[in-house]
Amino acid sequence: MADTAQVIQDERLKKEGLGTRLLRRPELGAIAGFVLVTAFFLYTADGAMFTLSGILNFMTPAAQLGILAIGAAMLMIGGEFDLSIGSMVAFAGLIFGAGVVTLGLPLILAIPLTLMVAAGIGAINGSIVLKTGLPSFIVTLAFLFILRGASLVGLKLASNGSTQLRGIRDAVEGDWLAPLFSGDALGPLFVWLADIGLVETFSNGTPKVTGIPVEIIWFVVITLVATYVLLRTPFGNWIFASGGDRDAASNSGVPVRRVKISLFMFAACCGAIVAIITVMDAGSTDARRGFMKEFEAIIAAVIGGCLLTGGYGSAIGAFFGALIFGMVTIGLTYTDFDQDWFQVFLGGMLLIAVLFNNYIRKRVTGER
Repeated sequence: MADTAQVIQDERLKKEGLGTRLLRRPELGAIAGFVLVTAFFLYTADGAMFTLSGILNFMTPAAQLGILAIGAAMLMIGGEFDLSIGSMVAFAGLIFGAGVVTLGLPLILAIPLTLMVAAGIGAINGSIVLKTGLPSFIVTLAFLFILRGASLVGLKLASNGSTQLRGIRDAVEGDWLAPLFSGDALGPLFVWLADIGLVETFSNGTPKVTGIPVEIIWFVVITLVATYVLLRTPFGNWIFASGGDRDAASNSGVPVRRVKISLFMFAACCGAIVAIITVMDAGSTDARRGFMKEFEAIIAAVIGGCLLTGGYGSAIGAFFGALIFGMVTIGLTYTDFDQDWFQVFLGGMLLIAVLFNNYIRKRVTGER
């Protein structure tokens, strides 16, 4: 009878518990790792590491790597790799340096030129991968060597035989765009904080921290934008779908080709942004810039929860993966440990992250 009938709830409407929802978040492992690494250094490192200046000290290399890691993570979620992103830092540094020094271009022209060249190379990478069906690992490995070699040859041409191009700081001095890509931001705020006693000062009253390095601002902004795109836009859904099952996504109307080429272009532009920032800070560029950063960026993305098979991951996870790198790289200098333990940590964190992410995925999906 109707009055005694049991109302059976559709399983699709069943609410998940908090624990299950947390386990589904790809950045869970990276956040847990960040907490553990922080606890380790709180116990073993000199107290200066966690002062404001100490935090900014390890945040700076973390931000430079993190911008690359966000680009790598977005591409991995889309089911592809870019092993040329480190060499792109050197090549884009050449394009930018030659633009401002050799050609005398203002930043308003040199920066878009550098980004356009990087995006073009990213589009070439993506087009070759999609047209030939070759693994992106192989195609971008080839471009790793092509771009590194082109950087060497180009620098010799631009500097009369040298593999280093100097004079960049002098060339951009006084340009109104320079503060967006070099130096520290929010300087007046830190002067005010020093005046009211919230920031440490030297004996002459000058604040020990004069501002936030601009690469940290770029890192946070790019992370927020990438997270918004992934979680709040149709394009983000297309990225996950393209990386999860390319054929199914294509059959569902997802423009897989356009999505993947866009991701290759984005990853290349992340390399170009790092190149512009580091070249302007150093005042010179060289062919070794960005060396091995492609592997560190991919490892940071994997630590952040990205699967090597695509279709899973987050920009927030890559953010924390990069923070772990920066903290360990600089943090070991505040301890009595040999700094070469960083290499051991690198391999160990990669292995643990892959095992952890694989376990969580199987736990959530019920795979055996």
